[in-house]
Amino acid sequence: MDAKNDLKPVFTALRSILTEYEPNLDIVADKPGYYYLNTRTLGPNKHPISFGGVRIGKAYVSYYLMCAYAGNVQLGMSPALKRRMQGKACFNFKSVDPELFQELRAVTRTGYEAWKKLGWVD
Repeated sequence: MDAKNDLKPVFTALRSILTEYEPNLDIVADKPGYYYLNTRTLGPNKHPISFGGVRIGKAYVSYYLMCAYAGNVQLGMSPALKRRMQGKACFNFKSVDPELFQELRAVTRTGYEAWKKLGWVD
């Protein structure tokens, strides 16, 4: 089996974290190996603000969460989850990790709620 097939369960598990937000966000892409959501709020560049996405890469699956830029979202994040961060809004995984995925679900909820207070999401 090739690496991309080995990563499909990781992609599916991470994608499931974001799907609960579909009713209040716009689906930009939903195809094998790539899933992406935007807010319905226009940013300064007159384009919708990106909320998050999941993408299968060559060696890992990336989970993008734009609201992770907010300092309060990262407060209390475990060192194990922080080690998965690549930059300020991307988390990389090579295998399904139920504990970290549960924490990532909570971090995503915290970020969504923070953006809700700003009026960026419903």
